[in-house]
Amino acid sequence: MAPHADAALAWALLLGAGVVVASFVPLGAARSQADFQLTDLAAPRAMFERLPAWGKRASWAQQNSFEAFILFAPAVLLALLSGATGAVVSTAALAWPALRLAYIAAYVANLPPLRSLCWAGAMVCTGVLYVEGLRGLLG
Repeated sequence: MAPHADAALAWALLLGAGVVVASFVPLGAARSQADFQLTDLAAPRAMFERLPAWGKRASWAQQNSFEAFILFAPAVLLALLSGATGAVVSTAALAWPALRLAYIAAYVANLPPLRSLCWAGAMVCTGVLYVEGLRGLLG
C-alpha cells in the first residue's frame, strides 16, 4: 500500500474517534443548561427528562456516534490491512468524519432531512470501505 493511502486511513480513523469525542460537547452544554449537579453522576441518564429538546437530540446524536464508529473503525482497519488503495478509499475514509460532524450538528439543530442525508452518506462511506477492503483481500 502506498504511504499516502496509509496516512489517509490512519487520519480518518483518528478523526473518526475525534468525532465521537466531539459528540460530547453539545451533550455537555445541554447538561449544563439542565443544571447538572454532582449528584447526577450517580445516574447520569436519569437527568434525560430535564434536558431541553435540543439536548435530548444531542444525547441521541452522541449515542449514535458510538454506534456508527463501531461499524466504521473495522472498515478502515480492513481497508488498511488489506492494502486497499485509491482515491475512492481515501475519499470514503476522510468523508466519514466530516459527514458525521455534520450529522451531529443537523441532529442538534433539528434538521431531519439533512441529518438523514449525512447519516446515509456516512453509511455509504463505511460500506465502500468494507467492499474495497474485501476486494483487497480477495483480489
